[in-house]
Amino acid sequence: MSPRHGGRPGVTQNGPEVERVSGPESEFMKPNKNQSLERILESAIVVSWADLMRGVQTGLIHIEYGFAAGGTLDHLQVWSSITRGHWLLACGYWMSASKFHGTGVHFDNQYQSEGLAHILEFVMQHQTAFVLPPDRGRQGLLQISTPTEEESMAAASSVTEAFDRFGSVLAPACAGLNSGGVH
Repeated sequence: MSPRHGGRPGVTQNGPEVERVSGPESEFMKPNKNQSLERILESAIVVSWADLMRGVQTGLIHIEYGFAAGGTLDHLQVWSSITRGHWLLACGYWMSASKFHGTGVHFDNQYQSEGLAHILEFVMQHQTAFVLPPDRGRQGLLQISTPTEEESMAAASSVTEAFDRFGSVLAPACAGLNSGGVH
């Protein structure tokens, strides 16, 4: 039984069940001044859905993230599952470089999304302007399933509002998101 229905999360064939940030009874991705970082990340994935699903209509996306010492996000990874039980790393974002990776967004496994790259860059560089998830000494995980048309429109609106709120030079790149150009 899912958490939405009063039960506890269980284990599915794709791994642990994770309560979605969205749902029919939630305030899914409504743009506002107190938007959470997790919701804007989910919105970024939803507007980039076609790029991450490679033409397949349904699938799952996981966003894994880790914290820096100051309580902000240090890194995140986006994993795509087009075929049940099989996961591919689509991209990662690192705030600081190491001998294993550079800073910024890096795509893997032949994934590419200019729109997602711009949104992740903006969000990670302005993450303190969003409500950060609590750092409980753990890694975070968001699971996003195939969005509905309504969720896609709400995600595009959420991303556009976030860019507009900060007067970002990246806002024009996202201007087409509300006009039916949702990926």
